[in-house]
This record gives sequence, structure tokens and C-alpha cells, in this order.
Amino acid sequence: MRQRVFPATAARRHMYVQARKKMFALLTHVLLSATAALFVIPFLWLVITSLKPLDQVFTDPPRWIPDPIMWQNYVEALTSPAFPFLRLLRNTLFYSVFSTLGVVISCSIVAYAFARMDFWGRDVLFGITLSTMMLPGIVTLIPTYILFRTFGWVGTYAPLIVPYYFGSAFNIFLLRQFLMTIPWDLTDAARVDGANEFVILWKILLPLVKPALMVVAVFHFMWTWNDFMGPLIYLDDASEYPLVLGLYAFQTRFGVQWHLMMAAALSVTFPLIVLFFLAQRQFIEGITLTGLKGV
Repeated sequence: MRQRVFPATAARRHMYVQARKKMFALLTHVLLSATAALFVIPFLWLVITSLKPLDQVFTDPPRWIPDPIMWQNYVEALTSPAFPFLRLLRNTLFYSVFSTLGVVISCSIVAYAFARMDFWGRDVLFGITLSTMMLPGIVTLIPTYILFRTFGWVGTYAPLIVPYYFGSAFNIFLLRQFLMTIPWDLTDAARVDGANEFVILWKILLPLVKPALMVVAVFHFMWTWNDFMGPLIYLDDASEYPLVLGLYAFQTRFGVQWHLMMAAALSVTFPLIVLFFLAQRQFIEGITLTGLKGV
């Protein structure tokens, strides 16, 4: 016999299901908020410490509201002879912009060859390219340094920029996966019209993969902005230091003045925060589309 469901019972069941959904959504938001707080609190402490007098940095219990608020900490930190901010910023932008430009250009060309061109040994070369990601950088550090010293590049930005004009395995893989999702009809029609491979790449495919290019550019720009090991190894002159090395020198030259150190650290981090929020839409779109289409 078919069980009869009364309207009152169905209504209670519906209310129970809706209550469970709301409770699950509430628990999810609480868990996500707690996780976000774990990442926000250290940054908040960085901001607060940068606005404190030195005698309030290590108080017990900690003071969350500086009294007074020392805005001059930023002026003192950024105008200190030990931390020439404008020169360090210029060096960092030079390093980051030109290496990012090299990565985007070289990886686009190589990814196009692996994704849209058919030639002998293509899959083998692509496998070799991916295998380079499994080799730790510390293994090749000494041979690479000897090679660049033989070229006479040590002490310049050449070892930090030139290699990126020959591609990066992860970025090549990322762009290749995205290019493989574009219909072949577009490139076939362009070839029928007489377009060569360069025209197809530049005028047809690259405009379609702007989100992926944005992901590559933002990832690499952030990595070079925070790169410490490369400039430490290859740069000898303090006048060529980027911001990260300048921040380290600022810490060690006169001891750690934590209120000024936090002000300088926040000044180094702030441009990356601005960059992420400006490129957030394209950045998220590129990651989403690459993850969905690149399977």
C-alpha cells in the first residue's frame, strides 16, 4: 500500500531540511571566518606594530591600539639611509617587470608549439620540460652559478632576468593546457586565409588566453618581487639590491628596531596587495578557466 503523507508532516519535513541547510551554512561560514582570521591577525599585528612607539612593541599584555599612533615611523623608515626606498623600488621594478615580460613572451611561444603544432618528438620534449619541475633548484645552483660566472654575469641582473626569456616549465604547462581548449577551427580558418604561425599566435590565440596570461604574469611578478635567494647570490653591489635584500640589510645594519622594521615591511608588501586587488577579477577568472578547461 502506498504510504499517505499528510500536509502537516510534509511541511515539518521541509522546515527540518531547511533548518539543517541553514545550520550547515552557518557552521561553514564560522569555520571559514576562523580560518581567515588565522591569516589576517598576523597582518593586522604587522600594521599595528608599525604604528607603535618602540617601548610599546613588547608590552605584556599586548597593546592592540597604539597610543599615540606613530605615523612618523613610516617617514623615518622610508627616509633612512639604511633603507633607500626609492632606489630599492626602482631596482625591484626593473627586475620584476623585465623578467615577467620574458616569462610571458617565451612561455606563450613554447606553449603554442606544444599545444597547436604537430612535429616529431613533441610529446617527448614536453615530458622533458615537465620533468625539470621535479629537479630541486638547489641541485643546479652551483653549476648554474659557475656558468653565469664564466659568462661574466655575476654582479649584474643578467642571471636573474635572461633565463626567463627561455621559458618556465610550470607556466608553459599552464598556458598549454589553456591553449588546447581553443577550437581548432579558428586556427584552421586562419591558415586557409594565409596566416602564418606567428600571426595565429599573436592576433588570434593570445587575445583569447588573456586570463591565463594574467595568472602567469601575476604569479611570476609576485615571486620575483619577493625573491631573496637569487639577488643574494648574484648581486654584489648594494646599490643594485631589490626591496627584499634592502629590508634584510635594514634589519642587520643597526639592529632590529621593530616598529621601523614593521613599517618598512608593510611598505614592501603594500604594492603587492594593490596589484592583487587590481588584477583580482582577471586572476580568479584565469585560475578558474584553466582549472576547468585544462583537464
